[in-house]
Amino acid sequence: MNGWVFCCVVFVAAVSVCYGECRFPPSLWCSSLEIAKKCQVTGQCEEWTFPSVNDVRPVNFTLYYESLCPDCRNFFADQLNLAYTKVGGIMNLTLVPYGNAREKQVGSRWEFDCQHGKEECVGNIIETCAIYIIKNITVYYPFIHCMETTDGLPEDAAAKCATKFKGIDLDKIMGCSKSSLGNELEHQMALQTNALQPPHTYVPWVTLNGVHTEEIEHKAETDLVNLICQTYQGLKPAGCKKEDNYQLHSCPRN
Repeated sequence: MNGWVFCCVVFVAAVSVCYGECRFPPSLWCSSLEIAKKCQVTGQCEEWTFPSVNDVRPVNFTLYYESLCPDCRNFFADQLNLAYTKVGGIMNLTLVPYGNAREKQVGSRWEFDCQHGKEECVGNIIETCAIYIIKNITVYYPFIHCMETTDGLPEDAAAKCATKFKGIDLDKIMGCSKSSLGNELEHQMALQTNALQPPHTYVPWVTLNGVHTEEIEHKAETDLVNLICQTYQGLKPAGCKKEDNYQLHSCPRN
């Protein structure tokens, strides 16, 4: 089946099933076998999208947040860490520390205005530099999670957390955060956040395989483990809860 035919099939299906048994945005129809069955596009998805057993891809999950946001911190503590611990092997996690900040260019540098004040901007850049310098998420995620669940100023939290984990070069991270490199890296986080479609209107803001809907957001904030497990197309790991039968149920808003 070529791309034109598949798009036609999807368009016809969208008209006929959105308010029937299928209540998913078209972008998710091939994200899992269960959704494809509901939306009557199983054959098309199997031919066009579904990978073989040996080619199953992890679920891409991106969190857009800001370092001192109470709701973002709660999300780290209540949902993200549990999901990363239990089903991190089937999830490609991306962290984007910028959130509701705003930026303007002054000369060769960027100035950031953060929702929770200057210290939040400091925290954002420290975490951005940690991601850039460490590169390995299995090392930088525990460090950032620690920062997001530690009270106090971001620099103090970074110093405390750096002592708890191996592979954290705090001097390099802090040096980056005060340099033109850190300034440019945070600008890149701003570009990534501002490119969201639909544009973000709050934080934490999440995307699942590049898609954001209110249903995805609600599920991520209430049961992220199950959301990742239901979206994953391969054999579920032990961390997935077998008893859950979560289904997304909203069509796109007009």
